[in-house]
Amino acid sequence: MSIGYRLTLAGAIPLRHVADLAAPDATETPTPAGHQLLSSDLYEERGYLVTISSGRNGYYDAEDDDDAHWEWEPEVYVDIGFDMRTDDMADKGVPNMVTTVARVLADRPEDAALVLNGNWLLLTRVDRTLRKHRPQWWAHYGVDHLIPW
Repeated sequence: MSIGYRLTLAGAIPLRHVADLAAPDATETPTPAGHQLLSSDLYEERGYLVTISSGRNGYYDAEDDDDAHWEWEPEVYVDIGFDMRTDDMADKGVPNMVTTVARVLADRPEDAALVLNGNWLLLTRVDRTLRKHRPQWWAHYGVDHLIPW
């Protein structure tokens, strides 16, 4: 079983720039539609596989705190996907992923959202203001200190 996290940045950002922050050794993978997709298998080193892609006319929704419904429709966007195995998620995958998310957010000013399994909103940044969602998740993994709130 695997768990997926997705960091979405609003904007037309060169994928290679994002890869330099998230997975410098990422390589381009051909897609049937001809869109650019970068990926890197970092399971051994960081506990996850990372994919980086872009798109237009995005639509995202998730459950916010208290199960409120959250929606976001960025015109253009970049997704950074983190696919983790459950066996080393707590010790390696989540801390390394949050460290990578912090690095990307520190370098990029765009609005952003971090979502768990496409369902649960963990973090948003709107107009350069970060907001943590689901504080129990951050406390459970002990990663709250990795992102400057």
